[in-house]
Amino acid sequence: MNPVSHYILDVRTATKHFPGIGRYATSLALSMNELLAAGEQLTLLGDLPGTETHDNSLSVAEFRSIPVSVSPFSASQQWRIPGLLRRLPLSGPAIYHSPYYLFPYLTGMPAVLTIYDVTPLLYPQSVSLKARTFFRVIVTVALRAASEILTVSEATRCDLTRYFSVDPARIRVTPLAAEARFRPQPAGEIDRIRAKYDLPARYVLYFGINKPHKNLPALIDAFSQLAAQHTPPLIIGGAWDRRYPQARNRAAQLRLGESVRFLGPVDEADLPALYSAATIFVFPSLYEGFGLPVLEAMSCGTPVACANTASLPEIVGQAALLFDPCSVAEIKEAMAKLLEDDPLRADLSARGPEQAKQFSWHQTAASTLRCYRDLLEERSNE
Repeated sequence: MNPVSHYILDVRTATKHFPGIGRYATSLALSMNELLAAGEQLTLLGDLPGTETHDNSLSVAEFRSIPVSVSPFSASQQWRIPGLLRRLPLSGPAIYHSPYYLFPYLTGMPAVLTIYDVTPLLYPQSVSLKARTFFRVIVTVALRAASEILTVSEATRCDLTRYFSVDPARIRVTPLAAEARFRPQPAGEIDRIRAKYDLPARYVLYFGINKPHKNLPALIDAFSQLAAQHTPPLIIGGAWDRRYPQARNRAAQLRLGESVRFLGPVDEADLPALYSAATIFVFPSLYEGFGLPVLEAMSCGTPVACANTASLPEIVGQAALLFDPCSVAEIKEAMAKLLEDDPLRADLSARGPEQAKQFSWHQTAASTLRCYRDLLEERSNE
């Protein structure tokens, strides 16, 4: 029997509890499965029948899997999963890949780790001191346990070298991508979304969570300074963390009423049309490891204005209007310019999908597979 290269991708985070990481793990698995060469086998580590992924696309029928129900948060994974991996009837070399920094650190095989950002260190107000300390310690352990490290942007790569003194040669950048369903939507689908969420013909959209580094109070302050006459409402959608009520409180203090609406969570199937129906998309985040909503909005042809920080400039290129997120005046000016300048909106609407094409899950999967192959080759030459 010829030896087989085994790639074991941990998909225990492909659940609704991890919306971003889950989307990464799911999209990576689906795309890599299509690119495997002869003599390569992808196996998913996780309880697929019991996994409620964001789109339920990982199935036992399509993937080889290793059923395991132990949580990434459980200390028992440190001995249960390595024991499980040691008992696998592998016919060749194997690699384990974790998309999350909580994983079994002694797997008995080379480990690949994906890191997205270092938000708790850059914006400590978003988490407790205990959580920040835990993050620093555990990420340090995880980085040392990994044979190869993947990041989703050059910005995060620089952050890891700065805050954890990681050798840049150990880090590869494998960007995220918008799923194929994010594209300009037909009129009928846009009409459906307007009716479902009671949306006006024109609106300014922000989509994302409401954590402090997302900078929503500054966005609301800037929006309040726009000329009230003919200004479309600001629609804020996405998961809502009740620990951070500042944005709602600020809108109430400024008595903005119905001109600012908080949609809360939106069905995944509705996102492409929600973006497509928006007049402009605004993203004032102070820090993003990647900033997937910006790429999704551009893919849908929605004109984008976003912060000039961290990974966002490398994602948008010349296809968005950039502003300093620490300046309410700049946020306001960017929104006003984009709302008032029809040719500029048309230009960015055309540029967005073209820029988004620079990122694809096919490319990300191919880069990840190249990492696996290089790592196995290095090990074989030792």
